[in-house]
Amino acid sequence: MTPSLLDRSPLVALVADKNIELALNGLLSRHSSLGIRRVEAEIYVHPERDPGCLLRGHDFLRPFSTQYEYALLMLDRQGCGRENETRSALEEMTEQHLARAGWGSRAVAIVLDPELEVWVWAGSPHVERVLGWHGRSPTLRTWLEEVGMMSDQRGKPIHPKRAVEEALRIVGKPRSSALYGDLARSVTLESCTDPSFLKLRATLGEWFPQVPREAT
Repeated sequence: MTPSLLDRSPLVALVADKNIELALNGLLSRHSSLGIRRVEAEIYVHPERDPGCLLRGHDFLRPFSTQYEYALLMLDRQGCGRENETRSALEEMTEQHLARAGWGSRAVAIVLDPELEVWVWAGSPHVERVLGWHGRSPTLRTWLEEVGMMSDQRGKPIHPKRAVEEALRIVGKPRSSALYGDLARSVTLESCTDPSFLKLRATLGEWFPQVPREAT
């Protein structure tokens, strides 16, 4: 017997790696800042990382379509194997696969462009602290400009992941997935204008408003 929507768990997520898992967990812990009610999510990491999420994520999530209200699928565009396609095209393709896998309109794909680290560089003062750069001179942003790693368009590093890795190398801080959870729990969400983040925030707001929608 298929459970009704009211009997299902709220959210299942399939992500490409541990970094995204901890970042998503960190964001969901800030439900008030996101303008949503408290949500418990079951998060899985695909063993084939970004390509697995893109090409076979719908098959992974298929058995969960009767157990959960909603599903998220999150991956990096960089490393997915189809970097020649746009973020929106990859999301549309993946959402079509999810819809045919039993989710209908209850599943959304978030493709981080080019990768999760683009969310790190949102202009929050907490970034320097988490990356171990606080109190150093020059500032982290100035240093990135001096070494030619900053973009002249969005004000973010050209290669976000490489910028994180280089900053950690300079201060001698080991790279850890826990950094992404720390960043997600502390950065100022209003300063992040990345399209994939805005889509995630809008999706969560629609699915889990602070005042639950009345059942019809």
